[in-house]
Amino acid sequence: MTMRPTLLVIAHGSRDPRHAATVSALCAQVRSLRPGLRVEVGHLDFNAPSVPQVLERLAAEGVRDVVALPLLLTRAFHAKSDIPAVLREATLRLPLLTVHQAEVLGPSSLLTAALERRLEEAGLQPGDRRSTGVVLASAGSSDPEAIAVIAEVAREWRRTAGWCAVRPAFASASLPRTADAVRELRTEGVARVAVAPYVIAPGFLPDRIAAGAREAGADILAPVLGPAPELARLLLRRYDQADEARRVSPELTALSA
Repeated sequence: MTMRPTLLVIAHGSRDPRHAATVSALCAQVRSLRPGLRVEVGHLDFNAPSVPQVLERLAAEGVRDVVALPLLLTRAFHAKSDIPAVLREATLRLPLLTVHQAEVLGPSSLLTAALERRLEEAGLQPGDRRSTGVVLASAGSSDPEAIAVIAEVAREWRRTAGWCAVRPAFASASLPRTADAVRELRTEGVARVAVAPYVIAPGFLPDRIAAGAREAGADILAPVLGPAPELARLLLRRYDQADEARRVSPELTALSA
């Protein structure tokens, strides 16, 4: 029987202890959905173990294939530059280890399903959609591609879910801010405004999103996505896609030297 690659979930990391705890809970969900799959976590910053530390340990244990999955919702700087650089540097030092980088998580219908789950947990009733405007509040990025993706997610979510309106907002780097998007919907006469944080784990920027929602008087503030079952299923979907690509065209997906 051929062993499937180890899944290495790459988290950004945070000084906020809630971040690491949330990532750990999400990975526990993944393990429960796929018993037998080895799931490890490495961090880019702030938390231990780091990505290189995890890869060094795996190589020392005789692991030969790893699928590295960025715990990111958009393909911005970290996915395009930081993570590939870290992985390439590590594999140069670990010639027997082959690492395949998976795609980022978004966009996906599983993410919007997770957002809807969190909104309902915060008190939104299914029948309220046509009178509710949603602020899709992300961390923000200076990458135009990432900003365009968030805007497209907002447009598609409104089209498929029947919301009165869906507006993107950002906690940093881009405009509008969460509070401004809430006020804009109010000005347009939207009866009910809900803020849906398009972020995975708590931390500084998610707290800024929540503060903006409260400042502008949003009716509903959903929690972060966290260990939502839809998110765990999405991690496995991206893992399977990367594993399939590895088997079909290993030379195109490997980051080894």
